[in-house]
Amino acid sequence: MNEIVNEKDIQTLVGIDPIFAAIYQQCGAPPNWSRRSGFVTLCKLILEQQVSLASAHAHFLKLNTYIGDFTPENILMLNDEEMRSCQISRQKSNYLRNLSAAVLDKRIELDKLHLLNEPEIRCQLIALKGIGNWTVDVYLLFCLQQNDVFPIGDIAVINTMKELTTAQTKMEIISYAEQWKPYRSLATYFLWHYYLLKRNRTAPIDYYML
Repeated sequence: MNEIVNEKDIQTLVGIDPIFAAIYQQCGAPPNWSRRSGFVTLCKLILEQQVSLASAHAHFLKLNTYIGDFTPENILMLNDEEMRSCQISRQKSNYLRNLSAAVLDKRIELDKLHLLNEPEIRCQLIALKGIGNWTVDVYLLFCLQQNDVFPIGDIAVINTMKELTTAQTKMEIISYAEQWKPYRSLATYFLWHYYLLKRNRTAPIDYYML
């Protein structure tokens, strides 16, 4: 699998925009964050929408412990009360069920997404209720290691861009990031790396790899 973080691309990106030279000097290279592709990780990303990673992880553990084997079949066997007992909201319960049904019906084949190009992958994932652009972007980055993804819906990326550049609005940020093509995934990893280290936080890599 392609790795987003590699020395050759780092040196190219550092030469494109001095903000990355400064981050690289101050913080070093970012980790090559990755997660296993497939059903479980996509379910986790749904649970992570609009909540902290810690909360999403706790909810995932409750659900995983309750059903034992984390499969689409077992998700679809749960009723609303069982979902609530695992702290899964009604909305996210519906999203998990919708994804489970799509996998079982083969409306989407997650194990074959890596064979498609990015627009095709994005089109298939975004067609599933409950999966928006942020979820697709993170899946493309962490699971499929696509090289040129810029998650405009990610708060950490937006806040770091506002801090380090003159770009302040959504359109200004998108326009500013154009110069980083085709290394916007690496740029995103640098921005996350800076964001976490500045706040004395580290990403829960063990969780990403589950």
